[in-house]
Amino acid sequence: MELDDVLKSNATCRFYKQDAVSNEVLAKVLDAARWAPSGGNRQPLSFVVVRDKAAKQSLQDLYLPYWNGYVEGIKAGDTRIGGLPKIVSDADHFANHLVDIPVMLIVCANLADVHPTDTELGRLSVVGGASIYTGVENLLLAARQAGLGAALTTLLCFKEPEVKALLNIPEHISTAAMITLGWPARSFPSKLRRQALDEMVFDESYGERLF
Repeated sequence: MELDDVLKSNATCRFYKQDAVSNEVLAKVLDAARWAPSGGNRQPLSFVVVRDKAAKQSLQDLYLPYWNGYVEGIKAGDTRIGGLPKIVSDADHFANHLVDIPVMLIVCANLADVHPTDTELGRLSVVGGASIYTGVENLLLAARQAGLGAALTTLLCFKEPEVKALLNIPEHISTAAMITLGWPARSFPSKLRRQALDEMVFDESYGERLF
């Protein structure tokens, strides 16, 4: 696939076939993550591959209360989503069928190997993620190129201590996300809903459109 086609059809996959993902395919997708840039080339990323049914059920049980709370926030108007109600319906199916998805990847990071430069600005720090989520994006793009569906979620980070205990993740390693992988049960979209380029790119000064 051309890169442009990968980028423009890489939607979040909520519906998966039961077919297994081979170690060969999985290795190729995971290998893409390690080539991502990181600050000082410190490479903080690691992954735990979860395919055991009981472990996946435990992760689903940890995930669902936070997902259900998120849905209640949407219904109450407290949580904003950038899409159609169908997104919530599809995501609800996803949340209640995590145990059936062939592969869960727990994204881990050694925070001693990230160097956030924005911790003193009096707002949420985001810079540390630059050494983590570049690898995650590489993985998601490689999955799409391989024909795999994938979904990225961070809700399980609410239950990091429990996830770490379940998967024997060392104390000094943090969880950064969960990615699900499997062969999609539905076709990839031909067009994604995204904001227009002229709404997000500015010329010399924020708000001055370039295009």
